Amino acid sequence: MIDEDVWQGRRVLVTGHTGFKGAWLAAVLHRLGARVFGYALAPEHAGGAFDQLDPSTFAMSEFADIRASDRLGQFIETTRPEIVFHLAAQSLVRRSFTEPVATFDVNVLGTARLLDEVSPCPSVRTVVVVTSDKVYANDGVGRPFREGDPLGGGDPYSASKAAAELVVRSWRQSFSPREGFTAVTARAGNVIGGGDLAADRLVPDFFRSLEAGAPLEVRHPGSVRPWQFVLEPIFGYLALAAAAWRQPDSVPDAVNFGPDLDGCWTVEEVVEALIERCGTGTWVHRSSSEPEASVLRLDAALARERLGWTSLLSVSAALEWTADWWAVRSDLNAARRIMLAQIDRYREMIPS
Repeated sequence: MIDEDVWQGRRVLVTGHTGFKGAWLAAVLHRLGARVFGYALAPEHAGGAFDQLDPSTFAMSEFADIRASDRLGQFIETTRPEIVFHLAAQSLVRRSFTEPVATFDVNVLGTARLLDEVSPCPSVRTVVVVTSDKVYANDGVGRPFREGDPLGGGDPYSASKAAAELVVRSWRQSFSPREGFTAVTARAGNVIGGGDLAADRLVPDFFRSLEAGAPLEVRHPGSVRPWQFVLEPIFGYLALAAAAWRQPDSVPDAVNFGPDLDGCWTVEEVVEALIERCGTGTWVHRSSSEPEASVLRLDAALARERLGWTSLLSVSAALEWTADWWAVRSDLNAARRIMLAQIDRYREMIPS
């Protein structure tokens, strides 16, 4: 169910709106009737989700660093958002090994600066900070993680996102926010979809390998992950924000958004499904010394019980929708039509 009344005419700020998920979120919000504002660095990849969904046509944008407090504060003062989605982050695990300090700086201090600016802003009532499924201390047992499980992180990215969770928790407990204000966190699984051109992500790497006529190099073929199409967590974020807007005193502090166990596939299974779907492609195993959890699953029961959210697309369908975008991505208008059609199609699937 979509609480559309929450979004009609609502002033919504999306940090990181030039990124993969941020651009999709901005487009969905616009389609729901919200007034969208975006604050982020300039897009890193030409031809990605931001270029093709083109939020600049409907959103007021500021291209700046989340850590630039003066510019961020001025933008918030100017736009007076009511709901804030914080997605601005360093989002790549492998990059965190080469840029660990920058990863902690952006993901931890960037979150603190955002909260420091929005907490006193009288117009802001709801903040959703998007973290990761990797925030949990993974003991390797393989059971699905629940929201109350201990936080951790064996690599700089995961640790930085777990630390961001602690920042949000600290803000709630330490600064006695004004009545009606709440900040919550959202943790999602491995997200795929059109417009993701980031390096070292399995699905974009697969399609780039096809274009290059080279085999895909796979580091951990046996790793199990909770795969989901990008619209799945986005509509989860919307449900969480709407619940926080309606009932700030009773909304969960943190919520997982992930598929059922049948949506937890190995990397090899995803690659083989893509090869079958495309009718071409090969892969080779390239070992890596970088630590990575062998199994990662999320328990999304809280999202189902408290928010009425559920995963609607199988992994096969998510891969098909993603492949449809890659087939036309060089045609800007065609790619945009597919993405907007997918938003509309997904909305029709949501139970009323």
